Amino acid sequence: MNNKTIIAIICSCLFSFEVFAQQHSNTPNIVFIVADDLGYGDLSCYGQQKFKTPNIDLLAKQGMRFTQFYAGTSVCAPSRASLLTGKHTGHTYIRGNKELEPEGQEPLPEHTITLPEVLKRAGYVTGVFGKWGLGPVGSSGDPLKQGVDKFFGYNCQRQSHRYFPTHLWDNDEKVVLEENGQLDTMAVYAPDLIQVSALNFLEANKNRPFFLMLTYTLPHAELQLPEDDDDFQQFKSMFGEQPYKGDDYGPGALVAGYASQRYPRAAFAAMVTRLDNYVGEVMAELKKQGLEKNTIVIFTSDNGPHTEGGADPGFFNSAGGLRGVKRDLYEGGIRVPFIARWPGKIRANTTNLYTGAFYDLVPTLAQVSRSPMLVASDGVSLVPALTGAGKQKEHPYLYWEFHENGGRQAVRQGKWKAVRLQAKGNPDGAVELYDLVADPKETKDLAAAYPAIAARMAAYMKAAHEESPAFPFFTTK
Repeated sequence: MNNKTIIAIICSCLFSFEVFAQQHSNTPNIVFIVADDLGYGDLSCYGQQKFKTPNIDLLAKQGMRFTQFYAGTSVCAPSRASLLTGKHTGHTYIRGNKELEPEGQEPLPEHTITLPEVLKRAGYVTGVFGKWGLGPVGSSGDPLKQGVDKFFGYNCQRQSHRYFPTHLWDNDEKVVLEENGQLDTMAVYAPDLIQVSALNFLEANKNRPFFLMLTYTLPHAELQLPEDDDDFQQFKSMFGEQPYKGDDYGPGALVAGYASQRYPRAAFAAMVTRLDNYVGEVMAELKKQGLEKNTIVIFTSDNGPHTEGGADPGFFNSAGGLRGVKRDLYEGGIRVPFIARWPGKIRANTTNLYTGAFYDLVPTLAQVSRSPMLVASDGVSLVPALTGAGKQKEHPYLYWEFHENGGRQAVRQGKWKAVRLQAKGNPDGAVELYDLVADPKETKDLAAAYPAIAARMAAYMKAAHEESPAFPFFTTK
């Protein structure tokens, strides 16, 4: 091989690299933050009065705050499955929290196309840090088999009930937290380890497009922090407390239990504050690495506020005045905070009334990343709503279902919201009907006054639901 040939090859490689760099110069990094059981009213930028969330508030000030945005459903695994697959819970494979032994939940099928896979096709390196809950290690739902390059945290959502667990997972390697023993001692606080790993991923991949998904477990019960948490100490004197008696660490402690808490309100406020601090650390790292201007940051929650472990959503107005909590398909169970920040693309300090849902995120981020992968989705791209470029497509309706407590369905179309209770095995059951403009708290059932609208909403429920052998709803095994 002569020198001219070598030079030609080098020039060709440099040209190819330059073309690749040009193609990706306007392709943003993506940081997607999903809190756990954080209610619509649990952030001060959404009306929280008992404590402040300055870092998340700053995201809203620098970006766009949605006020009509919804989770996939009102409980963890199916809501997150909806987010990752772009399908509502009438079509997702995962539709409930089905637990497996010894550790893990019903896995996503091997053929599932997930958001990380879509982004990998666009040249992104992908990392998920926090809670997974969509398939045990080694199963078809293992994050490593669903497009995730790096995972660190709780594979199993049942294990994540404990903030001082026996172990975490680094990809498929079990990381034993020996200081915690067998739930004997509250020594190593898992969220701190997860945060460090996430920041390391960000720093390590600063020179290539990355998708960093932070599935924080805060502020899910149990209500526990390191005892030296300064905010916890401060909040202890601020709220009247009703101590919670639970399943304490020590011999015989159960994985799925929640430890006792003398100051449950203080612990909750401090946990949301710690979550806010984590967000601040991520933003500081982006700035340090010179990435903050070319990174879209999204913040949301997987469902409404919980009542387990001594939590008191009524005291904090965690649902923002809306009816219901986690596991309800009323607004308080499914409407969630949703904030997006993208300097130069998303107008700062804006509020958006668009009605969207988790299953919009796959088509949205596919467009943002210029992914060549086409994925069948129940969602629509939110890029026009976010950037103001082009006309935003509207949903014909939004749909949710929930498989516990007798089964529930809900539909929203425009101002109308329909809810069916005791829906399991009862596809023709009566629906409740609410006008969310006149009655956002869903206090007055208008089904009898508007029977034609109620019937139309019931027809949408029937059309949206496809029966699943793994999660039967209208049939029995």
